[in-house]
Amino acid sequence: MKVAVVGATGLVGKVILQLLEERNFPVTELLPVASARSLGKSITFRNIEYKIQSVDDAIAASPDLAIFSAGGSTSLRYAQAFAERQCIVIDNSSAWRMDKTKPLVVASVNDHHISNEHYIIANPNCSTMQLMVPLAPLHKAFQIKRLVISTYQSFTGTGKQAVDQYEYEKANQTYNSEIAAYPHKIFANCIPHCGDFGDDGYTTEETKLVNETRKILDDPSIQITATAVRVPVFGGHSEAVNIEFEKAYDLEQVLDILKSTPEVILQNEAENNLYPMPLNAYETDPVYVGRIRRDHSIQNGLNMWVVADNLRKGAATNTIQIAENLLQSGRLPK
Repeated sequence: MKVAVVGATGLVGKVILQLLEERNFPVTELLPVASARSLGKSITFRNIEYKIQSVDDAIAASPDLAIFSAGGSTSLRYAQAFAERQCIVIDNSSAWRMDKTKPLVVASVNDHHISNEHYIIANPNCSTMQLMVPLAPLHKAFQIKRLVISTYQSFTGTGKQAVDQYEYEKANQTYNSEIAAYPHKIFANCIPHCGDFGDDGYTTEETKLVNETRKILDDPSIQITATAVRVPVFGGHSEAVNIEFEKAYDLEQVLDILKSTPEVILQNEAENNLYPMPLNAYETDPVYVGRIRRDHSIQNGLNMWVVADNLRKGAATNTIQIAENLLQSGRLPK
């Protein structure tokens, strides 16, 4: 199988390559693609050295699978060209997520939305991704009426520039606007500003949580509001989630559902100080759920805390899981 990775030198791109190797995905030829400044450089994959190439060269090579992690403008410009060559594209950007003709997929939740005519498949935003894993079975059981989501998102979600800013500030204790990804220091700080502000005062990250959740759960009636905060954490994204269900629930039912949900690890022992933390989620694939308790302020209310590694389950792992499902269904060559 010939596989192109567009954005191979970025934070998520590197994790995608790592997971292709870890999960023994049957790549027979790798086409690593990066920006013009990386052309001619090499990467090593399964002890073989591959030259970075241009996206045009990768399109001409007609791969079976193209994994995009290079930003929305790149995906909008090139994804269709791959698809026209019968190459399946799995895209990590926001470019196609709300396109009604493209499935927005969390592998363990709604991969049944992918049909044979789909050649571009969208990955959700990392914060949405981890949230859908525990929410989908709870929605099926009790029907979610309203969600209030507060996110505490790792600066790694912004990319290499944010990592460089954090490391610089950690070493120098000063802010340098010329190299910064954010308008303020991120080291030892929290910034309630993820993405760009819209006219309504919400950021793009907050709006994505609203729109993508409704599309993935296939329920536009769910009322959702969100606040997204960037925090000085490496290990992953954390989310405080307040849920109002339409139906009455029993707390033991909720716990049983989550215990039996693939990819969820329940860490819900307050008496033992056991609860999800990004420090423990770092470089792992599951979604960790804990601090589960009834919200006594509303009928059928529930609070929980959700944590996952944003570069793995929030992006790269789901991408590879989608590809594995396509492999099993026969849409990709084994």
